[in-house]
Amino acid sequence: MLIELTVNNEVKKVRISNSDYLSETLRDNGYKSVKRGCDKSTCGACTVLVNDKPVLSCSFLSSRAEGQHITTLEGERDEALILGQYIIDEGGDQCGYCTPSLALTTIAMKRELNNPTEAEIVHYINGNLCRCSGYISQLKGIKKYMGVE
Repeated sequence: MLIELTVNNEVKKVRISNSDYLSETLRDNGYKSVKRGCDKSTCGACTVLVNDKPVLSCSFLSSRAEGQHITTLEGERDEALILGQYIIDEGGDQCGYCTPSLALTTIAMKRELNNPTEAEIVHYINGNLCRCSGYISQLKGIKKYMGVE
């Protein structure tokens, strides 16, 4: 089946099967920031934005993406670099596998929440599993990025 979707503000026509998930479709079309993790919607590594909301793409059928606006880390490069520097400055950079999903989730949060509390930040990023860190340095960087130190 041929579907049309907008990825990072570019209209794309992609061929999918009925059982394809968005994570596979995006990776097959060159968006390598979309990571494969658990394929069970538990780690968050596959997070993308669908209409500006974080979505676990490993459980989102590609056919549901038709006509939707999809954003991957490639589409938020400049904003992700700003956020990334805050996290690096706090020593929160480890292997980087979870970074694309954490960055997209944080960018979406910044656009949605004004002056969030630490508890709200923790709740919002809760679905992004990082096996390398204890989240403290990442949280400090995110709070600085959000302007809520």
